[in-house]
Amino acid sequence: MAQSIFRVLAICLSMQVAAVALADEDVYPVALLTFEERGANVKEFGPQVTDILFAELSSNPDLYLVDREELNKTMAEQSLSVSGAVKPDEAVQVGQLTGAKLLITGSVLQADKRIYLTAKIMSTETTRVVGASVNGKATGEIGTLVRGLAREIGASIKKNAGKIVAQKVATKDRAAALKKQLADAQLPSLMITIEERHIGQPTIDPAAETEVAFLAEAAGFEIVDAKEGVKGAADVLITGEGFSETAGQIGSLVSVRARVEIKAVDRETGKVLSTDRQTTVVVDATEQIAGKSALQEAAAQIAERMLPKLAAKAE
Repeated sequence: MAQSIFRVLAICLSMQVAAVALADEDVYPVALLTFEERGANVKEFGPQVTDILFAELSSNPDLYLVDREELNKTMAEQSLSVSGAVKPDEAVQVGQLTGAKLLITGSVLQADKRIYLTAKIMSTETTRVVGASVNGKATGEIGTLVRGLAREIGASIKKNAGKIVAQKVATKDRAAALKKQLADAQLPSLMITIEERHIGQPTIDPAAETEVAFLAEAAGFEIVDAKEGVKGAADVLITGEGFSETAGQIGSLVSVRARVEIKAVDRETGKVLSTDRQTTVVVDATEQIAGKSALQEAAAQIAERMLPKLAAKAE
């Protein structure tokens, strides 16, 4: 009996360790743009190559691909390039709007009797770039060539991720950096209210609001409690909303997408001092943990950009 209990405990412990190990693995959110066609001989190859490549990359357990309809809609709304000619600053915007850490663009070219597929893999955070390419006979099957490119892209990301993808930043490091940056600044008092919800799940605690308040207080801002104080007690009112939703299943992991939008308003004049938004995608062992982490990360990235702007307004 005792052996059976220990066996059950050992199995449970191994399952927990496995879940933690899975959660520690890096799964990269990727946005794939339509490949460019370079030359009359490859007319209409761009969308075809992109469709096949999306299907192939979707089966890679190390990648999470942003929905193409959602990506194209977002790009169109922001008047961003939807082709391989995307600029570095546009890549950063794509990352902020979709949560993608990597942006894949590319081109199709026929030279003599061979077809060349070239992919450019760009970090939406650092704008660093690596590449991948394949080529084959123009009379060959394009699907076979694209599958080869998918393998090359996967290998290139796995090999170079440490160089091109920004390293995860701990909250304490963000707080220390903000405190140092704003050490000599005149800081307004803040009242922070950010409503949030996880679609399909109850909201346990305000992850985004807590993150912004923590970073602001660590940087030296005075925080007026929204529940106990009154609006007139704060110089700047920070309001916003955030939501998270399950984006998909990746093996034994759950991917969750979160979006946070925040606005800072001067209480006395009503002037909008800053507005910002951020989308993040987090993969973890459970939907609840991934959702909370995604909201925290989105809020933290906004706080890094917004808080220095509020300090500048107060000087």
